[in-house]
Amino acid sequence: MTSSTKPTQLIDRFGRAVTYLRISITDRCDFRCVYCMAEDMTFLPRQQILSLEEIYTLAKAFTELGVTKIRITGGEPLIRKGALTLLQQLGSMSGLHELVLTTNGSQLETMAVALRQAGVKRLNISLDTLDADKFKAITRTGDLHQVLRGITAAQAAGFERIKLNAVILKNRNHQEVVELVQFAVDLGIDISFIEEMPLGVVDQHNRSEAYYSSDMIQADLAEKFSLLASTEKTGGPSQYFKVAGTQSRVGFISPHSNNFCSTCNRVRLTVEGRLLLCLGNEHSVDLKNLLRAKPNDTVALKQAIVDAMRIKPEKHEFNIHEQPVILRYMNMTGG
Repeated sequence: MTSSTKPTQLIDRFGRAVTYLRISITDRCDFRCVYCMAEDMTFLPRQQILSLEEIYTLAKAFTELGVTKIRITGGEPLIRKGALTLLQQLGSMSGLHELVLTTNGSQLETMAVALRQAGVKRLNISLDTLDADKFKAITRTGDLHQVLRGITAAQAAGFERIKLNAVILKNRNHQEVVELVQFAVDLGIDISFIEEMPLGVVDQHNRSEAYYSSDMIQADLAEKFSLLASTEKTGGPSQYFKVAGTQSRVGFISPHSNNFCSTCNRVRLTVEGRLLLCLGNEHSVDLKNLLRAKPNDTVALKQAIVDAMRIKPEKHEFNIHEQPVILRYMNMTGG
């Protein structure tokens, strides 16, 4: 059988249309951020993860079902061998309006130009602090100056938009939110602040004590900046504000203080080939097994994706004050 069957739009039982797919292409990373993973991680063997060819097949099926935006994530996606070739293939895919990438920035100094040429339109770059010692403490292995050079290279490469992502932790980096916004303003780029999500059991880090809400960040920023509410959206969960007198926007991703589930338009494909219907729940479908059992049956693959919309939950149930119910780490989920 072939993909000649008429595509069906992906709509869940709550009437939400799914047009955005996040794909994790590796669980590996060259950083070990304290809120993302344990310091001593065991990564998946190669046979358990999707091949790049399988990822392309799945991405094609999703676009034929109405997905118009794909975000490539990891771990750190750019450390996977062949990642650039996959991005080139996705960038030329018919029906895909936007190919975007989330990265820790470590590889951008050498890869930014090639990524732009591959068709990547926008970049999200993780940057939690501008203090080199704090950066090392939070990432455990990262080099701030390498990432800053990567940001410079990305700007020179001419992406349509670059956004910084900062996970804010109380008494780790919450004192830097004004400095981070000023850094983004000076570069003419955007920044989003993210409330930490309780995924995976992490050591050396108490999530309840480290929680710093979006409301607290906005109050801190109000001392220096005038934030104007904006209706602009990028298809993700950020609530944006324009920084008055600048070209920059500040976004807030607030899974705890301002739940955004009612407008959820996204699903995630994990590196193991699980279609994850919600970041904060374990509702999922194993697409890898189906793909490998019936490698040429795109009709069955698409039907499995359509059927999966029936189990997409209404909302997540995150509780920052309890041990996580979701034991998978963020690097497994794909951001």
